[in-house]
Amino acid sequence: MTAPIDRHAQTAVPIHPLLAARHSTRAFTPGVDLTEAQVAALLEAARWAPSAGNTQPWRFLLARRDTGEFKRVVETLNRGNRDWAGQSSALLVAVRTDANDRGPLSHAAYDLGQSIAHLTFQAAAEGLTVRQMAGFDAAALAAEFDLAESLVPTVVVAIGLPGDPAGLDDAVAGPDRAPRARLAVDDLLIHP
Repeated sequence: MTAPIDRHAQTAVPIHPLLAARHSTRAFTPGVDLTEAQVAALLEAARWAPSAGNTQPWRFLLARRDTGEFKRVVETLNRGNRDWAGQSSALLVAVRTDANDRGPLSHAAYDLGQSIAHLTFQAAAEGLTVRQMAGFDAAALAAEFDLAESLVPTVVVAIGLPGDPAGLDDAVAGPDRAPRARLAVDDLLIHP
């Protein structure tokens, strides 16, 4: 048996402890329901994210575990994501709208990302974890829930109480069993 990997980020300088401790796991504690207070706080955090011109081009479809909606979202996930996402407490479909009555919203995807970042930070404060997925069939999801053409499913977010990565199937456990790594800040900066 191997010792669990320390998932705390080894940062170059100190950052907020919730940010340093945050990581995206595929391991969720099964059978845990989110409380109404947790759901309200997550959505409120997302609601108060900044957006260009205060357009708030995000919408959410929340599917709780053991519901028909949850099963319908799971069916639109790529096979590898289906193998673990069903253990989460909820799946949140984050949808963007690329235009409003004033015209195109060129920053809608960026703004939606900010709302999910706010939700992610709130989840960490609640002792929850999230894992964002691009591996899903957006067209199938839009059709399954009869979404208006202006609503674009952009990411599916699994939310729940972190579980034990040792219980994950080897086929999906890779990132949960590997040390965390990021590019150095110097590698991220463009030096003209």
